[in-house]
Amino acid sequence: MALLRAILVRLLTTAITLFGVAVIVFVVIRVVPGNPIAMMLPPGATEADIARLQMQYGFDKSIFEQFTIWLSGVVQGDFGTSISLRQPVSLLVLNRLPATLELSIVALLIAVLIGGTMALVGTRFRDTGAEGAIDMGAGMALSIPDFLWGLVLILLFGVLWPVFHISGRISPSLDIDFTTNFYLFEALFRLRFDVLADLIGHMFMPAVALAIPLAAIIAQLLKQSLKETMHLDYVTLARTKGYAERTVITREALPNAILPTLTLVGVQFTFLIGGTVIIERLFSYEGLGNMAIDAVINRDLPLIQGIVILFALIFTLVNLVVDMMYVVLNPRLRHA
Repeated sequence: MALLRAILVRLLTTAITLFGVAVIVFVVIRVVPGNPIAMMLPPGATEADIARLQMQYGFDKSIFEQFTIWLSGVVQGDFGTSISLRQPVSLLVLNRLPATLELSIVALLIAVLIGGTMALVGTRFRDTGAEGAIDMGAGMALSIPDFLWGLVLILLFGVLWPVFHISGRISPSLDIDFTTNFYLFEALFRLRFDVLADLIGHMFMPAVALAIPLAAIIAQLLKQSLKETMHLDYVTLARTKGYAERTVITREALPNAILPTLTLVGVQFTFLIGGTVIIERLFSYEGLGNMAIDAVINRDLPLIQGIVILFALIFTLVNLVVDMMYVVLNPRLRHA
């Protein structure tokens, strides 16, 4: 009952958060310089043409009236029509979202694999040169932003040693009709390993560029948690029973030390999705982030609003899931 009440409270908080984001975004993008109508009009357009388009997109009304009309449409699932692409915003966003989610999930898996391995190795060889090397590597990885890692990867594996694709999501020459926009999962489900290899070849470098800074954060936090846990009584008891040090770390210390890292991974995953904006642009990856930049350039207000609301929804839902997982995995919170 307490868990259900906590979920309901978080859902209410999520709704309030989304409403606040909607208000801020709606107002801010309308007060900044730039007229989306002017970008749509051809040279020589008359005042009548301008007035007609302003009336068509509702720009002739006050901001409050515009927001009320837009919010009433959002409640019904209508996010408006894109000014630059002349298509429903909800359709455009949902078509691009799977590409960004796949990229983010693969990047997260790579970050967890690299960061977790670094933390375990650093804990196993603590107070040695190996731990110092891992700390130095994590510091370097964290100090360089993801888009610079992307440029380095393009230079190394796209130019000097061309192993991976440097742009796009899939090769146009592949003969496959996708049922959904989750290309990676669909290719795996249909056992099209040729398509899967091509998708990974396009996705690998942007995913690694996103994963490297996150892997460094995971390595630092998890290693610190493991080192603190290694001094607890139950870990000392496991050593006295004759367990190998590797077994003590993975079976005794890791389950408790991983809880703070779980929360961090959930929060950082939302930032990782936001970080895809620059990376997708850099690799010409056909995701939501790339579309967001085009929307800003074209002053496509309905599309900007839809993308930002979707990012905010993902952020709040991921945080809700992480909180619930933390309660489930932590017996003290579950029985409190």
